[in-house]
Amino acid sequence: MFKVGDSAEMTKVITEEDIFLFAGITGDRNPIHISKEFAAKSRFGERIAHGILTAGLISAVIGMKLPGPGCLYLSQTLNFLGPVKIGDEITARAEVVELISERRMRLRTQCFNQRKETVLDGEAIIVPPRPARN
Repeated sequence: MFKVGDSAEMTKVITEEDIFLFAGITGDRNPIHISKEFAAKSRFGERIAHGILTAGLISAVIGMKLPGPGCLYLSQTLNFLGPVKIGDEITARAEVVELISERRMRLRTQCFNQRKETVLDGEAIIVPPRPARN
């Protein structure tokens, strides 16, 4: 069903609304994300998206495309390599790198910005969905 090298992507532009909604849902109101004044004095010079908001795009690729609906997430490593700013177009990608067993697969997970810079890199272990029963 799945093979090494299979991959899927999705792309989303990160908006100010995304950041505020994420802050409200999670309670993470770190001013680096929500305060223009605070963020202007930071090393980034402007507000940045929550790292886990960016990682959520990987979850969407895995849950909706590869392996898709019905899969289970077992683990995820995340390496945050660069900031994601309001207006950045982020492409999340998952690629099968190992079929561990019939019930487990290892995926390389990455997010890139519109300049093709890797902003997030990691690895996930997934249980693919079971085939439909007749």
